[in-house]
Parts: sequence; C-alpha cells; structure tokens
Amino acid sequence: MATQAKRPKLGEAPEMNPLPDFLQWCNTVGLVLCSKVCVSKEGTVAEYGMLATDNIEEGEVLFTVPRSALLHQDTTEVSVVLGKEKSSLESPSGWVPLLLVLLYEYTSPQSRWRPYLSLWTDFKKLDHPMFWSKEERDRLLRATGIPEAVDTDLANIEREYTDVVLPFVAKHPDLWNPDTHTLELYTQLVAFVMAYSFQEPQEEEDSEDEEDEEEKAPNPPMMVPMADMLNHVSNHNANLEFTPDSLKMVCVRPIRRGEEVFNTYGQMANWQLLHMYGFTEPHRCNSNDTADIPVSNFYKVAAQGVQSGLDWQLEKEKQAVVRQVMQEKEAFVFGKPGCLTDSELHSALKVLCMSKEEFSEFKDNEGWEEDEDEDVALAFSNEGLSGLKASWKWLIHGAACLTLKSYEEGEEQDVKRDQELMEDRVAFEGLSSRKRNALQVRCGQKSILHRLVELTGS
Repeated sequence: MATQAKRPKLGEAPEMNPLPDFLQWCNTVGLVLCSKVCVSKEGTVAEYGMLATDNIEEGEVLFTVPRSALLHQDTTEVSVVLGKEKSSLESPSGWVPLLLVLLYEYTSPQSRWRPYLSLWTDFKKLDHPMFWSKEERDRLLRATGIPEAVDTDLANIEREYTDVVLPFVAKHPDLWNPDTHTLELYTQLVAFVMAYSFQEPQEEEDSEDEEDEEEKAPNPPMMVPMADMLNHVSNHNANLEFTPDSLKMVCVRPIRRGEEVFNTYGQMANWQLLHMYGFTEPHRCNSNDTADIPVSNFYKVAAQGVQSGLDWQLEKEKQAVVRQVMQEKEAFVFGKPGCLTDSELHSALKVLCMSKEEFSEFKDNEGWEEDEDEDVALAFSNEGLSGLKASWKWLIHGAACLTLKSYEEGEEQDVKRDQELMEDRVAFEGLSSRKRNALQVRCGQKSILHRLVELTGS
C-alpha cells in the first residue's frame, strides 16, 4: 500500500521544472544514476520520487554520490570562515554550521548547489507541525506528544538564532545579511534539515573495555543530493550505505518495474514522522508505531485510595525511586508487540506495587537482586501481559485508561469513531492533509493503548 508523501507538494508554478537542471548538475558533479531507475514527479507518492524502469535485484546499486557532491560545512563556499570560528557556532542542536551553509547557498545566485537547492521553491509549503498555528496543533494533536515537542523546537530555534547565529552574521556582513537571512528563513531551513538531511553513523571501534569509552558526539547532518528525493516507508526496499569515497543507495529486496524506490529513516512511529518530516504512514502499515504512557499516570493510579499522611509519604518515596530508575525519561513506550521500555516498567511496577513492609526491606537492602531466569521482554510483550501479577496488570490498565482519556472526552466511543472515519474513504479524503495526518497519529496511538487495556483488563 502506498504511503503518504514524505513531503507535501511544494506548489511550484506550472511553468517551472527544475528537475532537468538538477539531473544535468548530477552529471557534472559525478553523481552516477543506475539505468534501471529514474527520478519522476509522476507515479510517486510525493512531489519527487524514484521509480524502477526495469526489474532490480537485491544488492544492485541504484545511484552513487561522491563525497565531493555532499553539502555541508566542509564543501561550501564559506567553509573557511566557518572553520575558523567553529567554536563560536557550537549549540545543543549541532546544526548551526549546516544551517549557515544553507542560508548562504540557498540565497546566493552563484551557488554551486543552486540546481540542487532550486528543487525546493518554497520552504513555507513544508507542512511540519511547527508551521501550524498553536491552536491547530493543540486541537488536532492533543496528547500525542507533538505539541510539546514543537513548542520546545520553536523556543530552541529562536534562542539558537538570537544567541549564536545573529552575532556570527553581524561579524560577516559580506556573506550574510539579517534582513535576508531572517529567523523566518532560519526556521524554514531547520524544517528542511529535519526532513531531508542525513547523518553518517559513527564507526564502530573494537574495545576491550567499552564502558570506559567516552560516548562520541553524533556526526553533524549533511545534505545528500538524490538520496533525499527518495520517499520513506517502514517496509523499504533500498538503503543508504556509506563508503570512504561515496554514498551508495543499494537495493535491499527485489523491486519490480514501475514500483517506487523507498528509503527508510529508521524505526519511526507516526508521531515522530509527523514531527520530523511532516507526513505519516497509514497507522496499520507502520509496524514501528508507538504510544507513550506518562509515568505520572502510573503515580496517579498507584495513589488511588491513599488518605493518611504516612501513606502519602510512602507513595512519594516510591516515586522518588522510580524517578531514579527512569532517569530523565517521562514515559513508558508501548509498541504494537508490547512494551518497548520493559526493563524500566518492570522496575517501576516492582516498586509502586510494594507494601509498606516490602518497601522498607527494599530500602534496607539497598535494592533487590535481579532474577536472571526472568524474561522481562517476554513478560511485557502482548503475549506475556496476561501472565503478570494482578496488581501489576491493574496498574498498567489504570494508567492506560488515564492516557486514553487525555486525548479527548468520551474516549471509549472516540476510538471507534476515529476508526470509522478512516475506513470511510470519501470522508477521509475530504479532510485536510493536516487532519488526515493527525488522525493517523491519534488512531495509531489509541489503538495500541486500547489493545493494552484489553490485555490487562482481566
């Protein structure tokens, strides 16, 4: 089944067709395209895509991009100035150098990458939730986790632009201009990087003592022409491979003539796809979909019926232990097969369901001994949930019900109503793309939670 587009139609004027110029540019920079594929605007799920013009077998290389054709801080016209002042461009995102590159190259008529960047005529058409109104985000995406993530993004973008980018731009008025390179354009380019950039995986190094190794910072993002024109599905048929001299898109399963070539961006739930890329997959097709249950909902259920001050103090102490277990995580994650954060959930349930005497013993012993024979992953899978202790199932059940209620009122009827709307093709297609995407996210999350309620209800 075809997925929703990786990116919406960008609404370029009918007479404009930058694709031929881009393909000619590919030849000049040494980007080699296999004769069995073509880039097309017809027969693909998005503005652009790649189609097989002949049968392709597993292992065949679809295209090769030389590293000299990648766009990042070392290949841009302004690489020298970025390198000299590298320390002043550090930020939590790590994206500032690439964003400065894009600010410069996208607005420079002489840019070497102009035929590539001209494929995107209007970044405003990227339909990330960050471009929705706050009212629309909060209404359509309530309880999905996206509104909070977008609010954080927008605050970080403005802070980064004000504190890091503007001072740098002011020092180099010959290359950047705050009247041209505005916060609005910077925000649009952040969305562009979110949706189209790639990060090269860190090389794995053999070490006898991996625990002593410092965790390496991720490689900075980069733009990969041609690779970013492929659309995404979880059941993809191609994968990007990194070599010292080039990047290669390789077929990972047979592709028949006329089929679209799909890449993957990893195991992404629909809420992540919408947040990062501005699209969703049909929730039933997305095997990586997830739903979060806030830890606070477990606290609320566990504290039901607590009245005395001593009992409240006991609950507070239990919660403090769970916060240590969770570290900075604020939710347990459930996927279609079951709980994906099973070890944390296992520890939390152990603590929250302890009696006063058991918790006192737990503190005296400074924890518990792990049962090596216990298969935690199996226990918290859909197949194993029914075999959990009654108190554990009760707590999971109650927390899942609370989470369902947070989407909107009348939640028990809402799951069925949303599903009926999705199955009514005419009604569904009549919705705006934003409403369709929001519905896919909500339906996917609620179906996972609804299944969890059923499995823990006995």
